Amino acid sequence: MPRIAAGDEEAFGRLYDAVAGPVLGLVRRILRDRAQSEEVAQEILLEVWRSAARYRPERGEVLAWVMAIAHARAVDRVRSVQAAADRDRRVAEASYTPEFDEVAEAVERRFDRERVRQGLRALTPLQRECLALAYYGGHTQARIAELLGTPLGTVKTRMRDGLGRLRVGLAEGD
Repeated sequence: MPRIAAGDEEAFGRLYDAVAGPVLGLVRRILRDRAQSEEVAQEILLEVWRSAARYRPERGEVLAWVMAIAHARAVDRVRSVQAAADRDRRVAEASYTPEFDEVAEAVERRFDRERVRQGLRALTPLQRECLALAYYGGHTQARIAELLGTPLGTVKTRMRDGLGRLRVGLAEGD
């Protein structure tokens, strides 16, 4: 390491050959992206070249020192990528403005639902029950007759009359 700190490229070449594989392996396990891993591994080895004078043999082996730098750099990249994604998401959410039509349609749907509710309240309870079983329950007229214990013709009449009253009530609201 003292030779590398003095700028000895041959010594760095030997160190590079010894640590490049383990560094890339560690970084790939953390980043899970080949291109980013290669970029970060290159940055790490450049940092080792530039900071070789800071290596202290009494604190551990060279490989352990390099791997600690590699781990810290890889984790920094993960945090940086996540922070950028969070920042982009916040900007996108803050800059989103719904189209006028979306708002108008939502208001119109709410208004239409209220008009239908009012129309249903204007029906007789028997008409309302038949229509609710058909449209909200998904039942056929024959099944409604069976459920209510009412003749099929009576169910058909209630539904026809109820739909007619509902149609008139909705048309008056226009």
